[in-house]
Amino acid sequence: MGSGTEGLITVLGGVALLLWGLRMVSTGATRALGGELRTVLGRATGNRVSALLSGLGFTLLLQSSTAVVLLVSGFASRGMMTVAAGLAAALGADVGTTLVAQVLSLDLGVLGPLLALAGLIVFKAQSSKAGRNSGRILLGLGLMLVALQLIGAGAAPIRQSPVMQQVILALGDEPLLALLLGALLTLVSHSSLAMVLLLVTLARAGDMPMEVGFLLLLGVNLGGPLPALIATLGDPREARRVPLGNLVFRMVGVLAVLPFLGVLVPWMASLEAEPGRQIVHAHTLFNLCLAVVFLPLTGAAARLAERLAPPAVVEDPLAHGQPLYLRDDRGRSASQALNSATREALRMGDIVFAMLDGSIEALRSGDTARIKAIQRMDDDVDSLNEAIKFYLTEISRQPLTGAQSQRCMAVFSFVTNLEHIGDIIDNNLMDLASRKAKRHLAFSEAGEREIALLHGHLTENLQLALNIFASNDQDLAEQLLDDKRAFRDEEVRATHAHLERLQMGYAETIETSAIHLDLLRDLRRINSHITATAYPVLAPQGMGAAAAHGRGRRTDDVPGTYGLTGGSARPLR
Repeated sequence: MGSGTEGLITVLGGVALLLWGLRMVSTGATRALGGELRTVLGRATGNRVSALLSGLGFTLLLQSSTAVVLLVSGFASRGMMTVAAGLAAALGADVGTTLVAQVLSLDLGVLGPLLALAGLIVFKAQSSKAGRNSGRILLGLGLMLVALQLIGAGAAPIRQSPVMQQVILALGDEPLLALLLGALLTLVSHSSLAMVLLLVTLARAGDMPMEVGFLLLLGVNLGGPLPALIATLGDPREARRVPLGNLVFRMVGVLAVLPFLGVLVPWMASLEAEPGRQIVHAHTLFNLCLAVVFLPLTGAAARLAERLAPPAVVEDPLAHGQPLYLRDDRGRSASQALNSATREALRMGDIVFAMLDGSIEALRSGDTARIKAIQRMDDDVDSLNEAIKFYLTEISRQPLTGAQSQRCMAVFSFVTNLEHIGDIIDNNLMDLASRKAKRHLAFSEAGEREIALLHGHLTENLQLALNIFASNDQDLAEQLLDDKRAFRDEEVRATHAHLERLQMGYAETIETSAIHLDLLRDLRRINSHITATAYPVLAPQGMGAAAAHGRGRRTDDVPGTYGLTGGSARPLR
């Protein structure tokens, strides 16, 4: 095996070790900070300057500007910070990588092996989570420094290879190719910091013209935002705005510097003779200039990013406030008209079900787009509620049999309860979701599990209520009423468990207590309206009142029954 091949294997192994060490540092810092990471970062981005400084600081901790950009992208997509603040944090994160590169590019001698040894000892000796993560960080830093030494040792024989010399000369003649190569390598490695350190080491090995080194460096800066942008492709469009804006900053900066590269190279050489330091200084200067120039322009950049990534318009065929089945009832029998009203009421029920089903994710994530979508669906529910009730009023003016009058009141009661459920979801649950997101709160793991269990039970009950309304099945109606006590017992157990966690002093429980208890109350209210749909089905046989009294309630106290008694219903007026 030739010396060039051995050198190439050594360099590739060193790059792999460098990336792994960087990952260990990032993982250790993330685990050490835990849930506080998002909270602190979210609260530290109140304005552009603080956002820039927080992005810088967290990059120093995590050793990854991509991780910081992804965090602030998530915040911006959920309305927890403005896109302008997110872009400022991204600028700070890019400056943070240059400071890390400045430190790691110094000749630190045997510090790398010492840090690796110390990290391993700490990791093995400590049993606590914080201690082991500290050891992981030290070990990762040591591996990075050792990796740089490996890359430097492997680069020495490579530079003597005729093929490598031809490649380097070709890159000097093809600046666009050098830019694309730097961007591609950064995308593949997912780390602009690792690529900058690699360039520093290769420049120190010699035989790489500084023009080529600076072209590759510009390519690295161009490719830096790409991993974060690609990582958000599966997310809502709002999550792509910060990476897109950051990419625009990079592109403008690269295009501005490229024509002056012939002036920049000798100027940097006059400031610093050592090639590796020239690379890292140029990297720092480039990102500092971007921060100074673009920080005042983050508002305009945010508007551009919003145009490039507008909110997705998702058309739900159910979520329209215009009725589909209510037609002019002249010439139609009362039976046909009631069937049309029933179909429209079921369509309204499907919208309410979609609202309830989507509310758990809105509560969990605080996604602003999801919250607004659910609130828009409630507008459709309100419109359909008015249209159906007006239609039923017109039907009630016709001569109706007792069964038809009863069905008319059952539809009226059903849509009224659905409208109340929609209002609770819109005005209460979504308000709680917004408050939780704005205050950067998170339920405890046990609390979130209890809420998810209750919510799942609730959606099953609503599905059952829709089936009862469609089929008029009395057995299912009795099953829904019997389940009311079981749901109430679950809600009481969840409340007691929350109070126990409060007494034990869990921080997440204390912070979310008011929201948590309000949420449990609102879920109970929704279930009351759901179970109320069973009473009109049982009423014709005289079972509605008995069922209600059997559970300690009068029939006219049940939401949405409107005084229904054993065998008749008051006509609508």
